[in-house]
Amino acid sequence: MKTDSIFYQIFQTAPSAFFELIGNPDPRTVSYGFGSQEVKQANFTIDGIFIPPLRMPQCPIYFVEAQAYRDKKGENFYYRFFGEIHLYLKDYQPVNDWQAVVIFTEKRFDPGLPRHYAEYENSPRLQRIYLNKLPPEVGDRSLGLGILQLIGTTQKQAPAKGRALIERTRQELTDVIDQRNFIELVETIFVYKFPKLNSQEIGRMLGLAELKQTRVYQEAEQAGEEKKQEELLRLTVPLLLEKGMTVGEIAQHYKLPVETVQKFVQPKTK
Repeated sequence: MKTDSIFYQIFQTAPSAFFELIGNPDPRTVSYGFGSQEVKQANFTIDGIFIPPLRMPQCPIYFVEAQAYRDKKGENFYYRFFGEIHLYLKDYQPVNDWQAVVIFTEKRFDPGLPRHYAEYENSPRLQRIYLNKLPPEVGDRSLGLGILQLIGTTQKQAPAKGRALIERTRQELTDVIDQRNFIELVETIFVYKFPKLNSQEIGRMLGLAELKQTRVYQEAEQAGEEKKQEELLRLTVPLLLEKGMTVGEIAQHYKLPVETVQKFVQPKTK
Protein backbone atom coordinates (compact mmCIF):
# COMPACT_ATOMS: atom_id res chain seq x y z
CA MET A 1 0.00 0.00 0.00
CA LYS A 2 2.74 2.41 -0.98
CA THR A 3 0.61 4.71 -3.14
CA ASP A 4 -1.65 6.33 -0.60
CA SER A 5 -1.33 6.64 3.16
CA ILE A 6 -5.02 7.61 3.35
CA PHE A 7 -6.04 3.98 2.99
CA TYR A 8 -3.54 2.96 5.65
CA GLN A 9 -5.08 5.49 8.05
CA ILE A 10 -8.60 4.31 7.25
CA PHE A 11 -7.82 0.64 7.83
CA GLN A 12 -5.98 1.48 11.04
CA THR A 13 -8.99 3.45 12.26
CA ALA A 14 -11.76 1.22 10.89
CA PRO A 15 -10.39 -2.19 9.81
CA SER A 16 -13.93 -3.55 9.51
CA ALA A 17 -14.41 -1.27 6.49
CA PHE A 18 -11.99 -3.43 4.49
CA PHE A 19 -13.93 -6.63 5.09
CA GLU A 20 -17.22 -4.86 4.35
CA LEU A 21 -15.71 -3.58 1.12
CA ILE A 22 -14.66 -7.04 -0.08
CA GLY A 23 -17.96 -8.59 1.03
CA ASN A 24 -16.62 -10.78 3.82
CA PRO A 25 -19.16 -10.84 6.69
CA ASP A 26 -17.27 -13.50 8.71
CA PRO A 27 -17.36 -12.31 12.37
CA ARG A 28 -13.88 -13.75 12.89
CA THR A 29 -12.40 -10.90 10.86
CA VAL A 30 -12.51 -8.70 13.99
CA SER A 31 -9.49 -10.70 15.17
CA TYR A 32 -7.32 -9.69 12.18
CA GLY A 33 -4.40 -7.36 12.68
CA PHE A 34 -3.56 -4.72 10.07
CA GLY A 35 -0.21 -3.09 9.47
CA SER A 36 3.18 -3.55 7.84
CA GLN A 37 5.31 -6.68 7.64
CA GLU A 38 9.02 -6.85 6.93
CA VAL A 39 10.34 -9.35 4.40
CA LYS A 40 13.82 -9.91 5.78
CA GLN A 41 15.46 -11.81 2.92
CA ALA A 42 14.52 -9.13 0.38
CA ASN A 43 14.97 -6.20 2.80
CA PHE A 44 11.63 -4.47 2.14
CA THR A 45 8.33 -3.96 3.94
CA ILE A 46 4.83 -4.83 2.75
CA ASP A 47 2.76 -1.85 3.84
CA GLY A 48 -0.78 -3.20 3.69
CA ILE A 49 -1.46 -6.64 5.10
CA PHE A 50 -4.28 -8.15 7.16
CA ILE A 51 -3.04 -11.13 9.17
CA PRO A 52 -5.28 -13.48 11.18
CA PRO A 53 -4.13 -14.68 14.62
CA LEU A 54 -2.28 -17.99 14.91
CA ARG A 55 -5.40 -19.72 16.22
CA MET A 56 -7.10 -19.14 12.82
CA PRO A 57 -4.94 -21.06 10.29
CA GLN A 58 -7.98 -21.63 8.07
CA CYS A 59 -8.41 -17.88 7.46
CA PRO A 60 -6.49 -16.24 4.61
CA ILE A 61 -3.90 -13.49 4.74
CA TYR A 62 -5.00 -10.42 2.76
CA PHE A 63 -2.43 -8.38 0.83
CA VAL A 64 -3.83 -4.93 0.06
CA GLU A 65 -2.68 -2.43 -2.55
CA ALA A 66 -4.24 0.98 -3.23
CA GLN A 67 -3.81 2.75 -6.56
CA ALA A 68 -4.70 6.44 -6.85
CA TYR A 69 -2.96 7.11 -10.17
CA ARG A 70 -2.03 5.37 -13.42
CA ASP A 71 1.39 3.81 -13.79
CA LYS A 72 4.02 5.50 -15.92
CA LYS A 73 4.28 4.31 -19.51
CA GLY A 74 5.94 0.92 -19.68
CA GLU A 75 5.27 0.12 -16.01
CA ASN A 76 2.69 -2.18 -14.46
CA PHE A 77 2.36 -2.28 -10.68
CA TYR A 78 1.02 -5.85 -10.75
CA TYR A 79 4.57 -7.13 -11.31
CA ARG A 80 5.77 -5.48 -8.10
CA PHE A 81 2.65 -6.38 -6.13
CA PHE A 82 2.69 -10.09 -6.93
CA GLY A 83 6.48 -10.17 -6.66
CA GLU A 84 6.29 -8.84 -3.09
CA ILE A 85 3.55 -11.30 -2.19
CA HIS A 86 5.56 -14.29 -3.39
CA LEU A 87 8.69 -13.08 -1.61
CA TYR A 88 6.64 -12.77 1.58
CA LEU A 89 5.31 -16.31 1.16
CA LYS A 90 8.84 -17.61 0.55
CA ASP A 91 10.17 -15.80 3.62
CA TYR A 92 7.42 -16.70 6.11
CA GLN A 93 5.86 -19.84 4.57
CA PRO A 94 2.59 -19.26 6.48
CA VAL A 95 0.06 -22.05 6.97
CA ASN A 96 -2.69 -19.65 5.87
CA ASP A 97 -3.92 -19.30 2.32
CA TRP A 98 -3.75 -15.83 0.78
CA GLN A 99 -5.76 -13.34 -1.26
CA ALA A 100 -4.76 -10.12 -2.99
CA VAL A 101 -7.03 -7.07 -3.00
CA VAL A 102 -6.38 -4.00 -5.15
CA ILE A 103 -8.39 -0.85 -4.47
CA PHE A 104 -8.46 1.69 -7.31
CA THR A 105 -9.84 5.16 -6.68
CA GLU A 106 -10.92 5.14 -10.34
CA LYS A 107 -11.29 2.28 -12.80
CA ARG A 108 -9.14 4.06 -15.40
CA PHE A 109 -6.10 3.59 -13.15
CA ASP A 110 -6.18 -0.20 -13.61
CA PRO A 111 -3.49 -1.04 -16.21
CA GLY A 112 -4.85 -4.57 -16.63
CA LEU A 113 -3.17 -7.82 -15.69
CA PRO A 114 0.02 -8.68 -17.59
CA ARG A 115 -0.27 -11.94 -19.49
CA HIS A 116 2.17 -13.53 -17.04
CA TYR A 117 -0.55 -13.24 -14.38
CA ALA A 118 -3.52 -13.95 -16.65
CA GLU A 119 -4.59 -16.92 -14.48
CA TYR A 120 -5.61 -14.44 -11.76
CA GLU A 121 -8.13 -12.71 -14.05
CA ASN A 122 -11.08 -14.77 -12.82
CA SER A 123 -9.46 -16.25 -9.75
CA PRO A 124 -10.60 -15.76 -6.13
CA ARG A 125 -6.94 -15.03 -5.40
CA LEU A 126 -7.40 -11.49 -6.75
CA GLN A 127 -10.17 -9.01 -6.09
CA ARG A 128 -10.19 -5.59 -7.76
CA ILE A 129 -12.39 -2.80 -6.44
CA TYR A 130 -13.08 0.53 -8.16
CA LEU A 131 -14.28 3.12 -5.65
CA ASN A 132 -15.78 5.41 -8.28
CA LYS A 133 -17.94 2.52 -9.54
CA LEU A 134 -19.44 1.51 -6.19
CA PRO A 135 -23.24 1.81 -6.03
CA PRO A 136 -24.30 4.97 -4.14
CA GLU A 137 -26.01 2.98 -1.40
CA VAL A 138 -22.78 1.19 -0.42
CA GLY A 139 -21.59 4.18 1.59
CA ASP A 140 -24.78 4.12 3.65
CA ARG A 141 -23.96 0.73 5.17
CA SER A 142 -21.30 1.99 7.56
CA LEU A 143 -19.12 5.01 8.28
CA GLY A 144 -16.04 3.12 7.13
CA LEU A 145 -17.55 2.35 3.74
CA GLY A 146 -18.77 5.93 3.50
CA ILE A 147 -15.22 7.16 4.07
CA LEU A 148 -13.85 4.82 1.39
CA GLN A 149 -16.53 5.80 -1.10
CA LEU A 150 -15.75 9.47 -0.47
CA ILE A 151 -12.27 8.92 -1.94
CA GLY A 152 -13.81 7.87 -5.26
CA THR A 153 -16.35 10.70 -5.53
CA THR A 154 -15.89 13.66 -7.85
CA GLN A 155 -14.86 17.09 -6.59
CA LYS A 156 -18.37 18.32 -7.34
CA GLN A 157 -20.02 15.62 -5.21
CA ALA A 158 -17.45 15.56 -2.42
CA PRO A 159 -18.47 18.61 -0.30
CA ALA A 160 -22.06 17.44 0.23
CA LYS A 161 -20.97 13.85 0.89
CA GLY A 162 -18.24 15.02 3.26
CA ARG A 163 -20.65 17.15 5.31
CA ALA A 164 -23.14 14.28 5.44
CA LEU A 165 -20.42 11.91 6.68
CA ILE A 166 -19.39 14.31 9.43
CA GLU A 167 -23.01 14.62 10.56
CA ARG A 168 -23.35 10.81 10.58
CA THR A 169 -20.15 10.57 12.60
CA ARG A 170 -21.58 12.87 15.27
CA GLN A 171 -24.83 10.90 15.38
CA GLU A 172 -23.53 7.31 15.19
CA LEU A 173 -20.36 7.44 17.31
CA THR A 174 -20.66 8.01 21.04
CA ASP A 175 -16.93 8.02 21.78
CA VAL A 176 -15.60 11.54 21.25
CA ILE A 177 -12.12 10.33 20.28
CA ASP A 178 -13.60 8.03 17.62
CA GLN A 179 -15.63 10.99 16.35
CA ARG A 180 -12.53 13.12 16.06
CA ASN A 181 -10.57 10.35 14.30
CA PHE A 182 -13.27 9.90 11.65
CA ILE A 183 -13.64 13.64 11.11
CA GLU A 184 -9.87 13.90 10.65
CA LEU A 185 -10.07 11.14 8.03
CA VAL A 186 -12.64 13.18 6.10
CA GLU A 187 -10.38 16.24 6.34
CA THR A 188 -7.40 14.20 5.11
CA ILE A 189 -9.35 12.97 2.09
CA PHE A 190 -10.29 16.56 1.24
CA VAL A 191 -6.66 17.63 1.42
CA TYR A 192 -5.95 14.88 -1.12
CA LYS A 193 -8.93 15.81 -3.33
CA PHE A 194 -8.43 19.59 -3.13
CA PRO A 195 -4.65 20.10 -2.95
CA LYS A 196 -4.90 23.82 -3.81
CA LEU A 197 -7.10 24.63 -0.78
CA ASN A 198 -5.67 25.45 2.64
CA SER A 199 -6.95 23.96 5.89
CA GLN A 200 -9.23 26.94 6.62
CA GLU A 201 -10.89 26.67 3.19
CA ILE A 202 -11.40 22.94 3.63
CA GLY A 203 -12.83 23.55 7.09
CA ARG A 204 -15.36 26.01 5.69
CA MET A 205 -16.27 23.60 2.88
CA LEU A 206 -17.03 20.89 5.45
CA GLY A 207 -18.65 23.20 7.98
CA LEU A 208 -16.01 22.38 10.59
CA ALA A 209 -15.32 25.86 11.95
CA GLU A 210 -18.35 25.85 14.23
CA LEU A 211 -17.90 22.18 15.16
CA LYS A 212 -14.32 22.69 16.31
CA GLN A 213 -15.46 25.41 18.69
CA THR A 214 -17.78 23.05 20.54
CA ARG A 215 -16.74 21.79 23.96
CA VAL A 216 -17.22 18.16 22.92
CA TYR A 217 -14.79 18.45 20.00
CA GLN A 218 -12.21 20.32 22.05
CA GLU A 219 -12.45 17.68 24.77
CA ALA A 220 -11.96 14.98 22.14
CA GLU A 221 -8.94 16.81 20.77
CA GLN A 222 -7.43 17.06 24.24
CA ALA A 223 -8.18 13.40 24.95
CA GLY A 224 -6.54 12.41 21.67
CA GLU A 225 -3.39 14.35 22.51
CA GLU A 226 -3.28 12.74 25.95
CA LYS A 227 -3.61 9.31 24.36
CA LYS A 228 -0.70 10.04 21.99
CA GLN A 229 1.41 11.23 24.92
CA GLU A 230 0.64 8.09 26.91
CA GLU A 231 1.70 5.91 23.98
CA LEU A 232 4.93 7.88 23.60
CA LEU A 233 5.75 7.51 27.31
CA ARG A 234 4.88 3.81 27.31
CA LEU A 235 7.41 3.21 24.54
CA THR A 236 10.21 5.56 25.56
CA VAL A 237 10.35 5.59 29.37
CA PRO A 238 11.71 2.00 29.67
CA LEU A 239 14.28 2.72 26.94
CA LEU A 240 15.47 5.94 28.58
CA LEU A 241 15.76 4.20 31.95
CA GLU A 242 17.90 1.50 30.33
CA LYS A 243 20.19 4.23 29.02
CA GLY A 244 20.75 5.42 32.58
CA MET A 245 18.36 8.34 32.87
CA THR A 246 16.46 8.72 36.13
CA VAL A 247 12.71 9.18 36.42
CA GLY A 248 13.32 12.78 37.42
CA GLU A 249 15.50 13.44 34.38
CA ILE A 250 12.90 11.90 32.07
CA ALA A 251 10.18 14.02 33.67
CA GLN A 252 12.31 17.11 33.16
CA HIS A 253 13.00 16.11 29.55
CA TYR A 254 9.27 15.84 28.78
CA LYS A 255 8.34 18.73 31.11
CA LEU A 256 5.96 16.49 33.04
CA PRO A 257 5.38 15.75 36.73
CA VAL A 258 7.49 12.89 38.12
CA GLU A 259 4.28 11.10 39.13
CA THR A 260 3.15 11.00 35.49
CA VAL A 261 6.40 9.40 34.30
CA GLN A 262 6.43 6.98 37.24
CA LYS A 263 3.26 5.34 35.91
CA PHE A 264 5.23 4.04 32.92
CA VAL A 265 8.12 2.53 34.88
CA GLN A 266 7.98 -1.22 34.45
CA PRO A 267 8.50 -3.26 37.63
CA LYS A 268 11.78 -5.15 37.70
CA THR A 269 11.51 -8.89 37.30
CA LYS A 270 13.36 -11.09 39.78
